[in-house]
Amino acid sequence: MQAINQGQGELFEELVRRYQARLYNFGLRICKDSRDAEDLVQETFINIFRYMSGFRQESLFRNWVYRIAVSVCIKMRRRSKFAPERELSLEDVIPGDAAEAPEELPQWAREPVDRLLNEELGARIKAAIDELPPTYRLVVVLRDMEDFSTEETARILDISQANVKVRLHRARFSIREALKGYFSHEPS
Repeated sequence: MQAINQGQGELFEELVRRYQARLYNFGLRICKDSRDAEDLVQETFINIFRYMSGFRQESLFRNWVYRIAVSVCIKMRRRSKFAPERELSLEDVIPGDAAEAPEELPQWAREPVDRLLNEELGARIKAAIDELPPTYRLVVVLRDMEDFSTEETARILDISQANVKVRLHRARFSIREALKGYFSHEPS
């Protein structure tokens, strides 16, 4: 950052390379749309470039970047507050196949079933996270997917650590409730 601020602008490209994939994945988890995630990444880097001279190194640079990304996300949400909800995808409408695999499968046949079940569980977890209110989803993504600490998450979101813990607890409870049917073999 100091080198970029001192006129070595070409280093900004290295900064973009280092953070663009992480920010895109973060944006995809929060915005639930690839175009919105791309917009989030672009706006985040524009803001980083715009405000980099004001970075005082009081926090980790990574935390500062994510704080900007969260701010961009909130602004994007406000801009589209009155926009209609996104259309449901075909995957959201058609329930998964309820057929169960036979109990006695050879090992070679069991591996693809295990992989399929892991993918299905991953899709259900993603859907449960997508259904969370935005304030809870932000905390889950920052804590459980981006591996920020409670303290770092609180700083990024500008809320208390206690509030982070409450939101995380409520989000995890909601996800667990959404997955109950999956683990009990009941239709969800």
